[in-house]
Amino acid sequence: MTKRKLVLVGNGMAGVRCLEEIVKIDPNRFDITVFGTEPHPNYNRIMLSSVLQGDTTVGDIVLNSYEWYQEHNIQLYTGETVEKIDKNTNQVFTDKGRSVPYDDLIIATGSHPFMLPLPGADKEGVIAFRNIEDCETMIDTSKNYEKAVVIGGGLLGLEAARGLLNLGMKVDVVHILDYLMERQLDPTASGMLQAELEKQGMNFLMNHQTEAILGKKRVEKVLFKDGKVVKADLVVMAVGIKPNVDVAKASGIETNRGIIVDDYMKTSAPNVYSLGECAEHREMVYGLVAPLWEQAKVLAKQICEVGAGEGYQGSILSTKLKVSGVDVFSAGEFNDSPNSKAIRIQDDFEGIYKKVTIRDNRIVGAVLFGETSEGTKLLNMINNGTDIAEIGKVNILQSSPQEGSMVAEMADSEIICGCNGVSKGTIVHAIQENNLCSVAEVRDCTNASRSCGTCKGLVGELLEHTLGDEFEIGNEKETVCACTSLSHEEVVAEIREKGLSHTKEVMNVLGWTTPEGCSKCRPAINYYLGMVRPTDYEDEKESRFVNERMHANIQNNGTYSVVPRMYGGVTNPTDLRKIADVAEKYDVPLLKVTGGQRIDLLGVKKEDLPNVWKDLDMPSGYAYGKSIRTVKTCVGENFCRFGTQDSIGLGIAIEKKFERLNTPHKVKMGVSACPRNCAESGIKDVGIVGVDGAWEIYVGGNGGTDLRSADLLCKVKTSEEVLEMIAAYLQYYRENARYLERTSHWLERVGLDHIKETLLNNATFKLELVERMEIALASLPEDPWKTFIENEKQRTDLFQNKKGVEVTPS
Repeated sequence: MTKRKLVLVGNGMAGVRCLEEIVKIDPNRFDITVFGTEPHPNYNRIMLSSVLQGDTTVGDIVLNSYEWYQEHNIQLYTGETVEKIDKNTNQVFTDKGRSVPYDDLIIATGSHPFMLPLPGADKEGVIAFRNIEDCETMIDTSKNYEKAVVIGGGLLGLEAARGLLNLGMKVDVVHILDYLMERQLDPTASGMLQAELEKQGMNFLMNHQTEAILGKKRVEKVLFKDGKVVKADLVVMAVGIKPNVDVAKASGIETNRGIIVDDYMKTSAPNVYSLGECAEHREMVYGLVAPLWEQAKVLAKQICEVGAGEGYQGSILSTKLKVSGVDVFSAGEFNDSPNSKAIRIQDDFEGIYKKVTIRDNRIVGAVLFGETSEGTKLLNMINNGTDIAEIGKVNILQSSPQEGSMVAEMADSEIICGCNGVSKGTIVHAIQENNLCSVAEVRDCTNASRSCGTCKGLVGELLEHTLGDEFEIGNEKETVCACTSLSHEEVVAEIREKGLSHTKEVMNVLGWTTPEGCSKCRPAINYYLGMVRPTDYEDEKESRFVNERMHANIQNNGTYSVVPRMYGGVTNPTDLRKIADVAEKYDVPLLKVTGGQRIDLLGVKKEDLPNVWKDLDMPSGYAYGKSIRTVKTCVGENFCRFGTQDSIGLGIAIEKKFERLNTPHKVKMGVSACPRNCAESGIKDVGIVGVDGAWEIYVGGNGGTDLRSADLLCKVKTSEEVLEMIAAYLQYYRENARYLERTSHWLERVGLDHIKETLLNNATFKLELVERMEIALASLPEDPWKTFIENEKQRTDLFQNKKGVEVTPS
């Protein structure tokens, strides 16, 4: 049967969640194309505040990696916006001049941040807080400026303010009303929240209306209607969002506030659907994640023709979150009204406030502040319309848990994870059927706690309640993925003990629940096998990430970035001419010097990659690899008047020795000839600093978003000792870190003292590590891009022979 062509306009949480449901129902029904304006795969927008606050990284909030799209044969175009839909010819047209036909179309374009139309709002330093770019702008600004003004005292504004405080900026929060988060809190809870946030360092300007933003090119001050002026180096507008109906409106699809849809998410146009923040259902536009997930399930069933029942009936809004460390919950109609009564409990000493509103013996709303354990129970009672006539009113806000666990008294139908609509019964069934034993395993299997994460505590309680004596508190292991209940360490131990030799054998012998594994576990197993069996294991290219298979980094427009190696950042006229000739020959749009002291050829077409590498005839810089990437150097004693050591010579020696070595994650190194640290050795995975007559070796640094200074491991006298210590350290990391665990995270997990004890106080074991490293290095194949070229040539020849015409393989 010919597959239908499905196009998704918008690569956000709601649209991609619908695709997840579709491929579960019928993975072979559609050829799917996705367009996303942002240059990223689908990520968890809810967690942007955690990135800003330094609790996590951009990579950690990605929900669906590029490999996920590839695994499900989904064509993804990032950094590309659909501008028009032709309803007559069933085609979409993008800002890149691309046209794609569709049989079914989903519009999930989300929302635009609302920017106040103030004088000066177009100045540099005035931004919203809506995407990764906004997050990065705030982080960069905090490095050079000190004062921020956040306009908007809602949830988003307070999260931005908390993040800016964490980044070291002074923050004023401006709110037009007299209490914060009026959509989620009543005045009492809001007042308690404001008092807590003021203790944390936020300054509030309540009942203030902004008049203008002042400054020359960049914002300098904010002017209010009462004439008050405050200093501002950065202004963040967090005053709300508006549905992005641009493409629908331009294409003649019916809109109001949002794109108008019926109960089955159908728009006014044939075979065109909409969901998420851009969709308007029964005059309601939803901005919380739980309603969007409900819409995604309904639309997936509708579009796969498996019966969507009565369709989407609307949602009762609820919020359970943590604001700057304070737990908050609200649901339904929680504000006082003439036809409802309320139960209140308030403890100013403990900072706890609870309120339930009741009408006709049924709970219609609730607010919890500081302690939110009853939130799930109350939301279920609101949704179910539970008659509380026989329940003592005060008892509604008091738990009477069986065996110390609130989840014991919950019915199987009650919802544990409101964001993803996962019930207690679903989780219990998954735990029992799949032998789950950690919150992470439950998340991967059921999606519970996948979004905002506030239900992790309940999931943990449910695990403990379900497993009983088998549950070990505080000993949750990190499994490789949802395909197995085994941890990374257990998989490595089983490979060693059972002598397993290839990925499918590992999955079969160790009882993988998914016979072919997934994009998360296949690369991990491939790495572990190569690490355990360096001399006889043949690397499985199909288990590598797409960038590693192509020997280049895929970019947001589908082209690739090619980075040849320059040992220690040193080059010569011959190599520079090669790069220039290749750039001209293949019309490479951008050459950029990288932070690792190399030249990056950006914008290389996929079909040109084999010939680009062939013509360069230079070793790969492995900018795409989970391997040794760069050794950055300063000019050293031969040229610099401050240099005390030959940093270039040592850097080149290190890079030549360890190039192409596979590691659990990327490894970057630096060699500085003196403590001035011009090669940034203090924030590298391994950093070397020259001092008079010796070298200091630093480990565990990270220069990314999750900034971490490296720790001093030891001090040695000779270059030979440096190479030996690096070999021992990297081999210990290779053998004991979890796949995709950076050295900084590994070091924090195992502890610097443990590393020192292992490498500095156990000479025999250290030499054994060095010997195993030498075996691994000796077993490395020649630069794999040469094999890549040959393989691509063979594929091309095969296509030519079969078709009788010249075909460039994809």
